[in-house]
Amino acid sequence: MDMDLDRQVPVLDWTGHLAERTAGMKSSAIRELLKLTSQPDIISFAGGLPAPDFFPLREVEEACRYVIQTEGKNALQYSPTEGYRPLREFLANSMHKYGVPAVPENVLLTNGSQQALDLIGKVLISEGDYIITGRPTYLGAIQAWNAYGARYHTVNLDDDGMIVDEIEHAYEKVLADSGKPPKFVYVLPNFHNPAGTTLTLERRERLAELATKLDLPVVEDDPYGQLRYEGQDLPPICTFIPERTIYLGTFSKTLTPGLRLGWVVCPEVLMQWFIKAKQGADLHTGTFAQYVANDICQRGFLKVHVQRLRGVYKERRDTMLDALAEFWPESCSWTYPQGGLFLWARVPESIDTSDFFAQALQEKVAYVPGINFFPNRDGGFNAMRLNFSYSGPELIVEGIRRLGMALKRELEG
Repeated sequence: MDMDLDRQVPVLDWTGHLAERTAGMKSSAIRELLKLTSQPDIISFAGGLPAPDFFPLREVEEACRYVIQTEGKNALQYSPTEGYRPLREFLANSMHKYGVPAVPENVLLTNGSQQALDLIGKVLISEGDYIITGRPTYLGAIQAWNAYGARYHTVNLDDDGMIVDEIEHAYEKVLADSGKPPKFVYVLPNFHNPAGTTLTLERRERLAELATKLDLPVVEDDPYGQLRYEGQDLPPICTFIPERTIYLGTFSKTLTPGLRLGWVVCPEVLMQWFIKAKQGADLHTGTFAQYVANDICQRGFLKVHVQRLRGVYKERRDTMLDALAEFWPESCSWTYPQGGLFLWARVPESIDTSDFFAQALQEKVAYVPGINFFPNRDGGFNAMRLNFSYSGPELIVEGIRRLGMALKRELEG
């Protein structure tokens, strides 16, 4: 049968078929910025990227070969939704060092901790529910939960992290405004993204006390906890209130982000719901990646690798702090992170960092404007997040110098 190839076929308007929830889906500001800053001549402080020069290439290659040779038929097969049990056992045992009350049965492997945030939204958040977060807070959590219709009541941060004494007032305000309590409080206690702050022991204990008093669940996001460069490890919040805490971890910052491996530790009553939600999304996390990560962990390499990263990132953090002090106007300020990948810088209020970004790009430097980390977009206008893990020391100095020159020109008018 002949077909008229030139016949006009009506084009379907897919926008009319989209679900209502897509109205809450926004592109990640950081992903969009990375498209702009992918040119090789851009010095990027924008992404939360680990240093690629220190990826464990040889160890991953050896693990891949070993897994294929010894466990290939299993590693390339479907696997349980909960995850590969030997890796879950390793994670449970390793978290005991920090006091996390984990057993393999309450550990769920996810496609990065970002999937864990999405599962939390899918299981816990209904349209219009309020979440208590810090201001600022992690952009990826906002993006995940906006799709489920979340609303936010924010509490302030200072140099000691979230001001947890504001949580009770936030709880009462949400209850008065919506007639329902907040679904949970979201906190990044160690080397906060984006603020770089660490929640003090006193505030962790106070948060646990308030969560118990208010019957409020806590989502504790801890992607950077192992990357401490000074000071003593502090107990996770879930050690105080395990029955009401969902704890998130990841291999992205310690091993490699490309494996896309994260995990959730939660009460067993929640685990069944996360499993059901995950089965509807992807059945299970990639089997082969789990086997490879497990082999690397069981050989003891991860501990050695993390120690190396601590030295590398500490040097880069110190380099950025020294460069800021040398090249930026005295009217600027910044946090002093004890670990992690970021610091939070503030410039004079006369400078809007979203507008100033164009000038930074002219200087071939990139950062993330602060407004992107405020769920209600009501702050951070004169702030920016700076990443110090990705670029080497020489590029850090040059990038901070360029930003400092541009800031001084802007202030001089």
